[in-house]
Amino acid sequence: MRYRLTFVAGLALGYVLGTRAGRERYEQLKKSMRQVAQNPAVRNTAETAAHQGREIAGKALHTVSEKVGDRVPDSVTDRVRSLRERNAGSTGEDDWGTSNT
Repeated sequence: MRYRLTFVAGLALGYVLGTRAGRERYEQLKKSMRQVAQNPAVRNTAETAAHQGREIAGKALHTVSEKVGDRVPDSVTDRVRSLRERNAGSTGEDDWGTSNT
């Protein structure tokens, strides 16, 4: 019984110390990631990657549209057309609040 009690006490102490160290490390990582995200070079690279992704997606859409053509159901075609019309008059932000620049 004494060994079990010692084991449980050690386990509890290890858990408490481990969670405290884990929380401190988590806060350090969070602070570091915030600093990286606010770095202008990182932000510019992310914007460039997003812009290139949108260009590639547009090319892929064009290629698929040419190949699929009139095989797409009318309901899908109407939905895509309405989304394009809605986005044509938008303020440069998508549904998630990110810039389309």
